[in-house]
Amino acid sequence: MSRLIELITRLCPDGVEYRTLGEVIDYEQPTKYIVESTNYNDDFTIPVLTAGNSFILGYTNETKGVYPASKNCPVIIFDDFTTSFHWVDFIFKVKSSAMKLLTIKDESQVTLRFLYFAMKGILFEPSQHARHWIQVYSNFRVPIPPLPVQQEIVRILDKFTTLEEELEEELEARKKQYEYYRDSLLTSSDDVARKKLGEIAQYSTTRIKAQKISSDNYVGVDNLLPDKRGKVSSSYVPSDGGLIEYQGGDILIGNIRPYLKKIWLTTNKGGTNGDVLTIRIKDEAKNVLSPFYLYYVLASDNFFNYDMQHSKGAKMPRGDKTSVMRYSIPVPSLEEQKRIVAIFDRFDALVNDITQGLPAEIAARRKQYEYYRNKLLTFKETA
Repeated sequence: MSRLIELITRLCPDGVEYRTLGEVIDYEQPTKYIVESTNYNDDFTIPVLTAGNSFILGYTNETKGVYPASKNCPVIIFDDFTTSFHWVDFIFKVKSSAMKLLTIKDESQVTLRFLYFAMKGILFEPSQHARHWIQVYSNFRVPIPPLPVQQEIVRILDKFTTLEEELEEELEARKKQYEYYRDSLLTSSDDVARKKLGEIAQYSTTRIKAQKISSDNYVGVDNLLPDKRGKVSSSYVPSDGGLIEYQGGDILIGNIRPYLKKIWLTTNKGGTNGDVLTIRIKDEAKNVLSPFYLYYVLASDNFFNYDMQHSKGAKMPRGDKTSVMRYSIPVPSLEEQKRIVAIFDRFDALVNDITQGLPAEIAARRKQYEYYRNKLLTFKETA
């Protein structure tokens, strides 16, 4: 870092010029790169991208109209509505026209990778559903230091990015190990009694008035998080009528697009709707089944694969409530359930808890990266 500070001091004694993104970046509409069929298949080789958080939606075998990005000719794909963006250095097609493809205008003045990091430092939250690149985002001003300074900043920030990616790869490997171990542990014992879910649990039959609901205890599909990450406060709360009631110890499962794996073990009382399955252990089964154990059984990939196999609908598949209640559950003794839950809790903390394990280390590295990125991209502006 001291080497970079010395370089900046030597090359930028009077500050640097600031220019708008629109002055240094060209954009292209993605119309000719839009995929014709959304019948994706992992056996195909050409990724279909979105500039939103999903990034890779799937893979296609369409070879016409492919964007020829590469390591030497990268591009930034920019979501015109959300302003989310991604760095891409491989060939691809796109899902829709709701994005811009960004490239550099003059490589002798500025590098695209430097601008990518500069854009990461722009704090902007869209407040309305509109296209933002031309009217808003391209008008943000960024520093343009000399190329040697840009290259050194990129080198340092790339190191942070690589380290974070390595940690995320390790985390993903641990998650797969966890899933394999969980599924194996839940299916390995042949001598354990098995019951259909409907024999030991039921859907909630109680109701709660909307007046008793707030953003903290209303749960819809939208505020259940994918990949078994629980839920967040809801941005929408019904104002009248009655809702399906959930109670502490119930298990909520998003019933739209089961492959998103939305599930939460409730800790309070609240309300939900028909798009969320509210599963409650029957009174007569509470002496043989722990809600924590049942949660881990239903949070397994085995269950979600089963749910998806029995879902209905193509574009917006919905789980079949009757089939869900036919899912076979191993029911060992309560003592064994407690032992299994303790093992899963340790695995869960390792791969999901942001206060410890790999998620905590990733969060710390991300904060460190953001701190240095902001420091490195803050320049005095020339008069």
